[in-house]
Amino acid sequence: MAIGVFFSEMGSELVRMLTYYAVSSEKLIGELRIKAGWTRRDFNTVRRSLKRRDTDIDCSRGDLTALRSFLVGKRDFLLGLLGNPSLLQHDSFTELLWGIMHLTEELAARSDVSHLSPSDERHIAGDIRRAYRRLLAEWLAYMQHLQADYPYLFSLAVRMNPLDPGARPEVS
Repeated sequence: MAIGVFFSEMGSELVRMLTYYAVSSEKLIGELRIKAGWTRRDFNTVRRSLKRRDTDIDCSRGDLTALRSFLVGKRDFLLGLLGNPSLLQHDSFTELLWGIMHLTEELAARSDVSHLSPSDERHIAGDIRRAYRRLLAEWLAYMQHLQADYPYLFSLAVRMNPLDPGARPEVS
């Protein structure tokens, strides 16, 4: 339940935002266009592909100021999730939360993220990469869970896929 709240409150938007920083994201976006008829095999194929992929991150491709504002605005929400004892059994999700929290703290610690030195930009890119890779893996697992257990929620999640620029809530 907490994982679903995470994706409703911020996770899906964070997927959308972090994708801007991914270099050559077109193939990745194509792979993650989940369809209603996906099978376990489809999910496993994409999961393996994500594990093999080394996503290059370019901080100049996105708006670090907007990302910073978004994450700082969600800090209390993240801290609440990290304090949730039911998440102790979800190690990979907890690692995701710590990765996002670290990225939040790194961005919040800088007074101006629009003028980073090259070495600082590489550091932030590494933090984004870590959070993004974990976020995509958790999002994929969440989508598979919805498909299996909550088909009505899955239907909306597919139509609102944060990796689909043409996503619309209306049923076509």
